[in-house]
Amino acid sequence: MAPARTPVLRHLLSCQTRTLRASNQRRWAQVHDVRFLATTQQPRSVLERYRDKLDRKAREEGHADIDSLKAAYADKIKALRQDAVAAPLTTTTGPAPSSQPEAASQQQQQPPPVAAAASHPAPPKSTSSASPTGIKPLSEILDLQKAAALPLEELTAIWRLRHAANPNSLCAVIPAATFATMNALARAHPQFVLPVPHPQQGGAEMHFLQWTWDAPTRSATVLFTRLAEYKARGEFAAPHTTATHYYGDELATSAAAAAGGGKGGVVLMQGAVVADRGVKVEEARWLVMCLQRFYGGWDGVESRERAEERRRLLEWFGKGDARFSVEKLMEEAERMG
Repeated sequence: MAPARTPVLRHLLSCQTRTLRASNQRRWAQVHDVRFLATTQQPRSVLERYRDKLDRKAREEGHADIDSLKAAYADKIKALRQDAVAAPLTTTTGPAPSSQPEAASQQQQQPPPVAAAASHPAPPKSTSSASPTGIKPLSEILDLQKAAALPLEELTAIWRLRHAANPNSLCAVIPAATFATMNALARAHPQFVLPVPHPQQGGAEMHFLQWTWDAPTRSATVLFTRLAEYKARGEFAAPHTTATHYYGDELATSAAAAAGGGKGGVVLMQGAVVADRGVKVEEARWLVMCLQRFYGGWDGVESRERAEERRRLLEWFGKGDARFSVEKLMEEAERMG
């Protein structure tokens, strides 16, 4: 994960104290680990600790400096990091997310009998065609030819049932038009921060998110990492939750899926919460819901004013605009609760 390069993070530290003091009557009186917002560069302590070894390694391999060495190994570092999160992305069992408005994701319909889902299993594969990033193509998870011919209700039920046994899994069936809006905003603003409320502790914890795209599998993955973890490890920080969206043409333009109620087909999302990283599944679901709202997934459901305000926060954060603030972010998040 590349470190965020947004000047607005430095600005937030200077106004953090007075912002939190001014909001002490609000439901979330403070933000834990928000001090990290002052850090926009890779942690210096790690780099300095190994600078001599890195310099020596660079000289041995004929590189001019450490930056040149990092550039040469960029692909390998990215591949290794993706391998670390690939297992959650390809999980095929787990519970459906908690209830959300129907227009947000079309993911809460009750499944028909298991027999209906079992009649359309994914075809067996003798060899894997997974991307170098470790993400499986959707064709290895579902029989796309059969899935594209299914009514939306049955396709949704099958997708939910494939994730029904793993308590750490997430899944969703999203209208393709809705995801197109989210994807366009994500490409313009691939990094953002979101709060998770902890009312019992009188505050909220900040989480960093980053979108990545994988062309071979035609998927977009969101990686969620605790802000404190990202501060400590920079691009080597391990995400606690992943959510992969498959936007390939097979289902995104499916006439059968559209006939079932989704305009222009659907996009399937699957993800998982990594165990033993201190984040509950309910908190991960909250982050996914916030992701949808801030990236336009609920446009048309909420008021135009709220949608525009969240979009402005995305733009201000991405551009390093001083108008972005933690308090405004929390106000918008509170309105979702």
